Amino acid sequence: MKFSVKAPLGIASLAAALTVVPSLASASSITYAGSSGSLSASVVFATSGTNLVVTLTNTSSADAMAPGDILTGVFFDLSGVGTLGKVSAILAAGSVVNGNGGLTDPGNSVGGEWAYATGINGPGSATEGISSSGLGLFGPGDLFGGTNLQGPVDPDGVQYGITSAGDNPATGNGGISGQGLIQSSVVFTLSGLPVGFDPSASGAISHVSFQYGTALSEINIPGHTNQTQSVVPEPATLALFGTGLTVLAARLRRRR
Repeated sequence: MKFSVKAPLGIASLAAALTVVPSLASASSITYAGSSGSLSASVVFATSGTNLVVTLTNTSSADAMAPGDILTGVFFDLSGVGTLGKVSAILAAGSVVNGNGGLTDPGNSVGGEWAYATGINGPGSATEGISSSGLGLFGPGDLFGGTNLQGPVDPDGVQYGITSAGDNPATGNGGISGQGLIQSSVVFTLSGLPVGFDPSASGAISHVSFQYGTALSEINIPGHTNQTQSVVPEPATLALFGTGLTVLAARLRRRR
């Protein structure tokens, strides 16, 4: 004897089966931003495999006039993550070096001017940071690696810090005049994240702040996030989806 399954029954069974599938997991990126007066900055933490990709931007539209207007670092904490490996520090697409002849290493690398360190005592109790200036926390051994593009031996001074999006290179006092300054983003890649690390998860990244100038006594701006994340499926979600399909098939077999 032949049996047929009517379309409404199939659709109803499919809907019932898919109720076991949870909502899709949040995407593995998060943005923090901060501002004070004419100063403003943002940082995006994203994952690429087991790499952490950090994009630091000076978002101010004001003209940078002194070292205190130059973004020189970002501090943060990563929950459950040990010391990461330094991979690269390169100019973001569309960013340039003003001054010092626009000099970079091949591939727009500025790794000889920027450093990453962990186990430090940073602002707001942060234990990790990325900086173009020593700040009493970063030394030559913390550099990403590459040519010392502008002396002294880095990380030190304001050179190759990130100037504002609205900076006029022809203006500024002696503290920044003639210095190579990046306008207006740098992308840093760090390796060694645990598999499945999600920066957007609650508590995954904390104590974010933006450092200006060449000393911790200069302006430090706390970072905040209110970003709504896009969604991407995780392996566990896909497995549960498969379970839902199995339930559907079993129900159809029983009705036959």
